[in-house]
Amino acid sequence: MDHNSYSDDYIAGILGSVGTFAFVGASANTNRPSYFAMKYLLSKGYRVIPINPGIAGQEILGQKVYGTLADVPSTVDVVDIFRNSEAALPIAREAAGLKDKLGLKVLWMQLGVRNEEAATEAEAAGLSVVMNRCPKIEYGRLSGEIGWAGVNTGKISSVRPKLAAHGVQNHLIGQKR
Repeated sequence: MDHNSYSDDYIAGILGSVGTFAFVGASANTNRPSYFAMKYLLSKGYRVIPINPGIAGQEILGQKVYGTLADVPSTVDVVDIFRNSEAALPIAREAAGLKDKLGLKVLWMQLGVRNEEAATEAEAAGLSVVMNRCPKIEYGRLSGEIGWAGVNTGKISSVRPKLAAHGVQNHLIGQKR
């Protein structure tokens, strides 16, 4: 797969078929991208499990923090990496090893995170892969929310989009969970 460009259908297919994200590198700092991405996805009906060994046992946004993916006692659809590109390979390997135990479907690398070797190994294990993208931004873009938030989408309209509950209108209806 070409990880330089993803179709809207590919991203919408992932966002529409998953329910639980594990955020590896989650932060309790309200100024960190992982914090507001977690808050946003929780508000859209996703479950988000924070992974951070430094604050394991504590809570972020009411969600228990785990030290490693292996510590998570429930199923996880997406491992979302909020670490640097070099850290992605060992996380991908851990995710591949836990694929069946956790029910993993997707390895997602956040904005600025690219690791071709991690992508190759994850795909070889049967996981879908997204690199250098944020599910919060992609959800907002596909739902039209970004357009009414002041971002130029190239479309002129005075109509505010109607968002489907727990899904992205026009892209995810009928696919999610």
